[in-house]
Formats: sequence, C-alpha cells, structure tokens
Amino acid sequence: MRSLIAALFALTLAAFAVAPATGMAAKAETGGVVSLGLSIHGDLKYPPGFEHFDYADPDAPKGGEVRLWAFGTFDSLNPFIIKGVSAQGWQLTIATLLAGSEDEPASAYGYVAESVEVPPDRSWVIFNIRPEARFHDGSPITADDVIFSFEALTTKGQPFYRVYYGNVARVEKLGERKVKFSFIEGNNRELPFILGQFAILSKAFFETAEFGKTTLEPILGSGPYRVESVDPGRSITYRRVADYWGAELPVNRGQYNFDVVRYDYYRDATVALEAFKASEYDFRQENTAKVWATGYDFPALRQGLVVKEEIAHEQPQGMQAFIFNTRRPFFQDAKVRRALAQAFDFEWTNRALFHGAYTRTKTYFANSELASRGLPEGEERAILERYRGRVPDEVFTQTYAPPSSQVEGGIRTNLRKARRLLEDAGWVLRENRLVHEASGQLMEFEILLVNPLFERIAAPFRKNLERLGITARMRTVDTSQYEFRVENFDFDMIVGGWGQSLSPGNEQRDFWSSSAAETMGSRNSIGVKDPVVDELLELVISAPDRQSLVARTRALDRVLLWGHYVVPQWHITYFRIAYWNKLARPAITPKYQLGLFSWWVDPAKAERLRAGIGKTEAVAEPEEEAGGAPNTRLIVAAAATLVLALWIASRIRARRKG
Repeated sequence: MRSLIAALFALTLAAFAVAPATGMAAKAETGGVVSLGLSIHGDLKYPPGFEHFDYADPDAPKGGEVRLWAFGTFDSLNPFIIKGVSAQGWQLTIATLLAGSEDEPASAYGYVAESVEVPPDRSWVIFNIRPEARFHDGSPITADDVIFSFEALTTKGQPFYRVYYGNVARVEKLGERKVKFSFIEGNNRELPFILGQFAILSKAFFETAEFGKTTLEPILGSGPYRVESVDPGRSITYRRVADYWGAELPVNRGQYNFDVVRYDYYRDATVALEAFKASEYDFRQENTAKVWATGYDFPALRQGLVVKEEIAHEQPQGMQAFIFNTRRPFFQDAKVRRALAQAFDFEWTNRALFHGAYTRTKTYFANSELASRGLPEGEERAILERYRGRVPDEVFTQTYAPPSSQVEGGIRTNLRKARRLLEDAGWVLRENRLVHEASGQLMEFEILLVNPLFERIAAPFRKNLERLGITARMRTVDTSQYEFRVENFDFDMIVGGWGQSLSPGNEQRDFWSSSAAETMGSRNSIGVKDPVVDELLELVISAPDRQSLVARTRALDRVLLWGHYVVPQWHITYFRIAYWNKLARPAITPKYQLGLFSWWVDPAKAERLRAGIGKTEAVAEPEEEAGGAPNTRLIVAAAATLVLALWIASRIRARRKG
C-alpha cells in the first residue's frame, strides 16, 4: 500500500496514459478513455499486448523454497486494522485492481481489472474486472467485493486508508464486473491511480469473519500465494497457488517463482546474522553499515557458497531521523528542537560506527529531484511568497543544512550554539540540570527504540544531551509494545522515517496534515499542525504536471525542514544484499525496487550448494582441532599446561630462595 511509486514526464490526453488494444485512445460509452493501465504524470512504458515486465524472466523455473527473515514478532494475519502486529509477506496472498511496475515512475497495469476508464476532467474512474479473477476458494471477484473492500478499509481499517482515499465521494456498482469511483471537487490527479492499489477482499468471507478483529486464521486471498502454516510469533510459510488464475498475466509472468516462501522471526539482530551464516535462511538485506563491513567474513562466503553484492538503485530515500513528538510541551518550541539537533554528531557517528558508508540526509525527499536545494526560485518561490510572514524567514534566505561537527571546535561549537538557543527559549542550567526558568520544569525525556542496534547510535547522542544538562533515557521495547505506543503517540522521541516516491500525493496528508495529527495510528508521528503545510499538501496533490509537482513538493520540503521537526540521520543509494548461492535473478534489475520476487531457485546451483555445505560441515570439526575455534579438549589441555607451568615456576623460585 505504501510501495514506492514514481512519476514520468508530461503526458498527452489528460495526463493519463491511455493505451487500448489498437494503440490509439479509445472512448467508452461512459465518456471515459479506456486504458490497460494508468500513469500519473507520464506515458506508460509498456504497450498493449506486452508479455512481461523487462525485469522478469518468463523462462525462469518454478520451484524450490526461499527462506527469509523478519525482526521482532507477529500476532495477527489481519494487516488491515490498527490492532495487532501483522505477519510479513501478507501482500503475496492479495491481488489488487492494478499492479505497479518497478522500473517506471508511477505506472500501473491491469491485474484484477482488465481495463480502466478515466474522463478528461479526472472526476471519476471505472475499473472493469477480469472474468477469470478468482479468490483462492474458486469464487469470482466481483464489483461487490471491490465495493466491500473499499468501504471496510476506509471505515474500519487503519486510519491511513481514510486519509489516502479521502477524496472519494461515492462508489457505484455498474455491473457484475464494473465498479465506478466518483470524486469530490478538486484536482486530484493521483486518485484514479492509487485506487488501483488497495487489497481486494472477499465480501462473502467476511460475512462470517469479523473484519476489525485480529486473527491467526488466514484471510481468504486472491494472490499468487496462500498461507500454508503459522507458528505464531516465530514463522509463517506461504505456498504458491499451483493453478493460480493470474499466473500468465503480463504483470505476473516470470515472477513469483518460488514454490514456498517462509519468514522466520528473530528478536535479536546478532542472532539473526549468525543464523544466516549457518544457512538457517537464504536471503538477507543488510541495513547496518558496521555489520556489512565487518560481519560477513565467514567460510561459506570465502568458498563462494554465499554471494555478497551491492546493487545501485534510483529509489527515493525519504527521511530517517530522531523524531520529536511535538505534542509534548517541551518540544513545541522550534528553538528547543533546533537546539537539541545540535547534539547529534553525524560525522563522528558515520566515521566511528558506519565506516563512512552513509550520506547525511538534508531533505524529506532524499535521492530525488523533489528535494529542495539552494534558494527557492521560479514557481517554488512564487508559491512560498504567498506564505511570507507565516513561515520562517530562513525559507527565503538560507539553504537548509543539519548541524555538522565539521566546524572549528567540532561538537563543542555546536553545543555552545545549543545552549544559546535554549537560553533564548527560557531554559537555564542549574546544578548541571536544564530547567525551564519560568515553570521550574526539568528537561528530561525518553528515546523509545524497538531495535537494540540503535542503542549504540542513540547513546552518543544522549551523552551530548547530558552535557547540555538534559536527561535522555533510552528504552528498547518489543515490537508489539513499540507499535502500540507509536500508534497512540505515547512517546517523547523515536527513531523513524517516511519513505517517499517520485510521485508524492495523497499519502502526504497522512504524514503531515493537521487532521492526521489527531488521528491515532496515522504517520504524522511528529504532530505537525500547520495551516501552511495543509495548504501545501493540497497543492502537491493537485499538481497539474511534473514541473509543478516538483516545485510544489520542494516548497513543502523547505517548510518542513525549517520547522526543525526532526534530527536528520542518513541514507544510502544502493541495496546491500547477501544470499546463499542457490538463488538466481534476471539480467535486468528494476530501477526503483530490488525485485526479489522475480528471482528463482536455480536447481543446479541448489544441488552444488547442498554438496558444498556438506563438505564445509564435514571439515569444520578437524579445522577447530587444528587451531580454529577452541573446543573442550583444547581448553582442558591448555588449562592443564598452564597449571603445570605455574607449578614448575613456583618450584624454581622456591629453590632460588633456598
């Protein structure tokens, strides 16, 4: 639902790609233009009758098992509601009206829907459902199922859905396999596109199952996989549907090649890495620079049984940061937030902990043309001029940059700047504790974490805060507690972020709008409530073309940055992956995703791997005996030798004294 999408360049015909079978725009009786798919600000890459995506190999063999890992735990197979922690991989069981392309910006093609219809004014969209589309029990997917799914998600589902699809005025059944969505007034170019993304659920199934309830019973799906087995909190296994109705659709051909997909859960990242080295699972995407640099030197890698790769991508990186909860009184002052940001020493962190692997993030739209840069010009400046006096003056006069310790005096200079900002905000130092001069309140808060690996990052930040007289406690909790507290905004500071696409739109309301700030479970964890931001969000959503989208997004980015809502962290522009050498992948990697489910198990590689692992295990014990990791006999022998040496030395000393 929050998958990375992107936008192309300007388009003909109402800025939506229209490509019927003739290759020309086709008018429907409804007055709309019929198309095999949609693109927000550009033309579709793939023509009518295309056979498969370029990054999928239609000759890839089916079969085998891929074992993946997940962090934490899960207690529900219902990912659509705010309750519970849903299991990884649920998307494999669900079909959507349209399927996105991973090598295009913001383009999607017919999946459950065989075609779409959109009028020139984009006031509605019609989806025509394929007659062969089926749920796993064999029942057909109908307009009633689409309508039920939309209504259930937007009324009983996660708050995200209500915001994301907030401009839908009504949904109508025009036929057994034809459904129409009409929109409220407003130029929302993205809405027809994103309506193709929601999960299609069975109305009949939920006549006997409660939608709003957590469950460990699989929900009836219509995707390429179904749930085979569940070990609550530990693992979940999916099996490919052998006679899947959508297997030969162009959007699926050459993909979903594994017969079995299994996710094993680990609550400790170090244990998870060691499990990978022991071939307990097959594929790992590494997110920790230190581990990537130092943690993969093990025999199987040196023997070629494991492959370690860095794959470049063009995926926007968004923002990862220490996030202030501005609902807390002491974080409501921008000067305080700006001061505390001075205490994070990114340069030291990158050098000491990450082997220099990361780039400092300076925008909410990192690694994309949507990021603000320099001073505002042209259309962007014209937009911001409307809000002069309502936004910080620095928006017009300075290029935003997070604090850097690469200045004379290093971090000490930044901490002195922080003290001045805190004093301006009414905070003074008394007996080495930061106190609000008027109220007497101490500055103390909690940094809530879910991954223990972030403790080593938060600890130096906390130490620098202590030098300012601030008490910052670190608390690491389990996944369930963390999600509950974040969804209820019950935290002071967290480490979090916002993934972005090349075509930002309706999801931005869930990130930054005033209404989302008051909606439990929204992504507005900061609590941004700014009328200027609200207006900029609507400008982004209604952008008429790519040029305006870029200008409007940069204006939004600039206002958010100068609000000092976060302490920016870092990003990279490549995937770090390691996998056991039974997996193969297509020659073409998609630009914007890793495309793991276009990979497959190579039978010949799998056989060689089994033989190689057997040899490695067979020689492991003799290698240890010869001087590798000491075993029990070596420890006992070494201890006996040491005791004997000490006894001889004591006898020699005694004789010399005598």
